[in-house]
Amino acid sequence: MGLAVGDNAPHFTLKSKNLNGEVKDISLSDYKGKKLVILFYPQSFTGVCTDEMCNVSDGLNDYLNLGADVIAISVDSIFTQDAWSKANNIKIPLLSDFNKEVIEKYGTRYPDGGFVHNMNGVSKRAAFVVDKDGVIRYTQILESAGDLPDFNAIKETLKSL
Repeated sequence: MGLAVGDNAPHFTLKSKNLNGEVKDISLSDYKGKKLVILFYPQSFTGVCTDEMCNVSDGLNDYLNLGADVIAISVDSIFTQDAWSKANNIKIPLLSDFNKEVIEKYGTRYPDGGFVHNMNGVSKRAAFVVDKDGVIRYTQILESAGDLPDFNAIKETLKSL
């Protein structure tokens, strides 16, 4: 059974490299007392994922003006994420769930054979809004990697918090 609105967001600590070039740990608890948008995406250097992260980066002030931070998680390595971030001027932290633990906790993992070319262990595209107390206030997990989250609904949820 997946996560639902009202559930506590599962804790995580993941590695990130892309914003400052240094490998650092980023945890859910780093955002305690803040609104947070967590985006899961299948793979760096793919068309829809690049469009999504570039659009979010370009519109980052919309989220900041709503008092929210935005992070994104994939199973790519920190090195892949770093190269992709630099190549596309992505301005949000990209976190590596290389060991696939967080995509399991959040229920975003494609079933084996469920992603293109039968690649296993990849996250579905998903969005979660977590409030200042660590409670999930919005969740959307998409079956098709070609679909994007409902960013208007995400922003409306942030406005309501």
